[in-house]
Amino acid sequence: MSEATSGTTTDGNPATYHLPVAEEQVEGLPPGFGDGLAGKAAFLIAVAFSVFQIYIAAYGSLPSQVVRAMHVGFLLLLGFGLIANLRATGLAAKAAFWTLGVLGFGTGLYNWVFYADLIRRSGFLTTPDLIVGALLVVLVFEAARRLMGLPLAVIAFLFLAYCFVGNHLPPPFIHRGYDFAQLVDTFAYGTEGIYGTPVYVSAAYIFIFVVFAAFLERAGMIALFNDFALGLVGSWRGGPAQVCVLSSALMGTISGSGVANVVASGQFTIPLMKRFGFRSAFAGAVEATSSMGGQIMPPVMGAVAFIMAETLNIPYAEVVKAAIIPALLYFGACFWQVHLEAGKAGLHGMAKAELPDPWEAVRKHWPLVLPLAVLVYLLFAGYTPIFAGTMGLALTIVLILGTPLAALIGPLAFRVVFWLALGLAAASFMRFGVNVLSLVIAALVVACLAFKGGRETLRICVDSLAEGAKNALPVGIACAIVGIVIGTLTLTGIASTFIGWIISIGENNLFLSLVLTMLTCLVLGMGIPTIPNYIITSSLAGPALLSLGVPLVVSHMFVFYFGIMADLTPPVALAAFAAAPMAKESGLKIGIQATKLAIAGFVVPFMAVYTPALMLQDAGPVAASFGYPVEVAYIVVKACMGIVLWGAAAVGFLARRMAWWERFVAFCAGLLLVAALPLTDETGWALALAWIGWHCWRARRLSATGAAR
Repeated sequence: MSEATSGTTTDGNPATYHLPVAEEQVEGLPPGFGDGLAGKAAFLIAVAFSVFQIYIAAYGSLPSQVVRAMHVGFLLLLGFGLIANLRATGLAAKAAFWTLGVLGFGTGLYNWVFYADLIRRSGFLTTPDLIVGALLVVLVFEAARRLMGLPLAVIAFLFLAYCFVGNHLPPPFIHRGYDFAQLVDTFAYGTEGIYGTPVYVSAAYIFIFVVFAAFLERAGMIALFNDFALGLVGSWRGGPAQVCVLSSALMGTISGSGVANVVASGQFTIPLMKRFGFRSAFAGAVEATSSMGGQIMPPVMGAVAFIMAETLNIPYAEVVKAAIIPALLYFGACFWQVHLEAGKAGLHGMAKAELPDPWEAVRKHWPLVLPLAVLVYLLFAGYTPIFAGTMGLALTIVLILGTPLAALIGPLAFRVVFWLALGLAAASFMRFGVNVLSLVIAALVVACLAFKGGRETLRICVDSLAEGAKNALPVGIACAIVGIVIGTLTLTGIASTFIGWIISIGENNLFLSLVLTMLTCLVLGMGIPTIPNYIITSSLAGPALLSLGVPLVVSHMFVFYFGIMADLTPPVALAAFAAAPMAKESGLKIGIQATKLAIAGFVVPFMAVYTPALMLQDAGPVAASFGYPVEVAYIVVKACMGIVLWGAAAVGFLARRMAWWERFVAFCAGLLLVAALPLTDETGWALALAWIGWHCWRARRLSATGAAR
C-alpha cells in the first residue's frame, strides 16, 4: 500500500511520489508471519508478547527476574517460530525450529514457576537447573546466529570460551578458572549474564517504544512526516534529498531503528533523488546517513539511549539533553552537504506549486502529534521512560480507536465535544492512575466492536501489536546474547586489563586513546549492531576515558556515536548495503559517500571530549570568563563553521567548484577549529574567514566575467 503525492520532475512534467506504508522487512526475516495455521500461531504469539509487556509496563506485578526470563522466553518462541515459518523449507526443519521455540519459552516459565526456589539455591543449582540453564545459553546463541548473523554469535562465543580456557592462558589474560555450574549460574540465572541490564532495558523500555512506533506508523505518522518534509523543504536546492534528511530526522523522534528505516523509507526517497538528477551512490548515502541519524535524534532516540541511562543510573532526560546539539549538528551537516552537492551538479528543487502544503498536512493529522508531545513532556518532567512510553502508547491507541467513532458523529460541534470528553477522560490518568486510561480503552474497544469500521480499526491495533513484537526481535535477541559478553567481563575481570592499557596510553596522549576507542567501535561494528557494539565498547573503554578526565556521559556518547558510524563506514557499512539494492549501486561506493556526509558524526564526539559544553556537560574556560550560555553558543558556532568548511572540502564546492588546494585549505581551517589547542581557534577563524571571503569574491568575479562574455 502507498499514499500518492503529486509533484513535478525537473523537466516540469507531472510526477507522483509514492509514500510507502507497506510492511518493512525485519532484520534477518522476510515480511509477514507465515501461512496457514503456523502463521496464525506466530501472529497470536506476537500479540500475546506485546500484551504481556504492556501489562507489565502498566502494572509491574511480577518480579524483575521473572519479567526478564519471560521476555527472553517470548523472544525465543517468536523468533524460532518465525524462522520456521519464513525461512525453513522442509516439514522436519519447521518442526525442529518450533520445538526450539517451545523449549526457549519453557526456560522462561521455569524461572517463573521456580522463582523462589532458584533464589534459595543460588550457587547450588540442581541438575534440572543446570540442564535448563545450559539449554537457555545454547538457544540464545542459535537465535542470535539465525536472526543477527554469525559475527555477533562468534564474538559472544569467544568471550564464553575465554571463561572455560582462560585459566590456561599466559598473563595478563589468565584467570582463576570456573567450573560448569558456576558459569551456568552466572550466564543463565544471574543478573550479570543473559538476564542482565541489556535484557532488563529491552523488556522495560525498548519494547514499549518499538510498539509505540508501530502504532504511530499504522496511524499515518509516516505519511504526515513525508508530506510535511515534502512541503517544507522539497523546493529547496536538492529538494528530494533534503526531504529524505528531514523525514528521517522526524522519524528518528519516534523510531530509533537505523537499517530498518533505510529499507522502509529508501524505497521512496532513493528513486526520487535519482529521478531529479542525484548520482546513485549519493542518493543511497543520503538515505543511509539520515536514517542512521535517527538513533541520536531526541526525544526517543535509539535503544542504546535507554541502555545508557540505565547503565549510568541517570535520568533519561539527561541523555536526551546531551544528544540535542550533536543531533542538530549531524542533520545540519547532512542538509549542508546535500545543498553543496546539488549546487555542484546544477540541480534545483521540486516545483513548489505542486508540492503538498506542510501546514495543511499538520492540520489534518495534528492529533497524531499529541501522544508524542505527551511523551516528551513526561520524559522531561522526570517520569520514568517506561511510564512515559506506556502512556504515549495508550494515548495513541485512544486516538486510533476514537477516530471511527468520531466519524459516526455528524455535526462538527458534536465531534468536538466527543474529542474533548475523550481527551479529558484519557488525560485523567495523571491524577487517578492508569486504571482510568485502561477503562477508557476498554470502553472504546467495546464500542468499536459494534460496527464494521470499528472492527477494522481494532484489526489495525492488533496488527500493530504483532508488528511491534516482531520489530523488537532483533533488539531483544542482541541484548540477550550480549549478556554473555557482559557476564564474562564481570566474572573474569578482563575488562580491567583493557582499561589499564587505554589509560597507560592516554596518560601521554588522550587523542590517541580516543582514536583507539573509535577504531575499536568501528571494527566491532563491522559485524555486530549498534546495541551490542555500544555495550561491549562502553564496558571496556568507558571507565578508561572517565579516568582520563572525560565526563561520564560524554565518554559513553563518544562510544555510541562511533557505534552508529560503523554502519556507514566501509568496508562493511550495513546501512549502505541496505540502501544498495534500491540505489542500484555498489554498497562500497554508497559507504564512501555516506562517510563524507556523516562528517559531523566523526567530528562532534572529539569536540565534545575537549569541550564538553557541546553536550551541555561540564563548563570550560570560556564559561569562567563569559558564562556558560556564551560558551555553549561559541562552541556550537565553531562546530557549525567546522562543518561548513569540511563539507565544502568533501564536496569540492561552495560558491563554485573548488581547486584541490582550496579543498585542502578548507580542511586545514576546519581542523584548526576542531583541535581546541592554544591559538588554534584564532588561527582557524582567521584562515576560514579569509578563505571564504576570497572564494566568494573569486566566484562573483568569474560569474561576472562569464556574463559579460
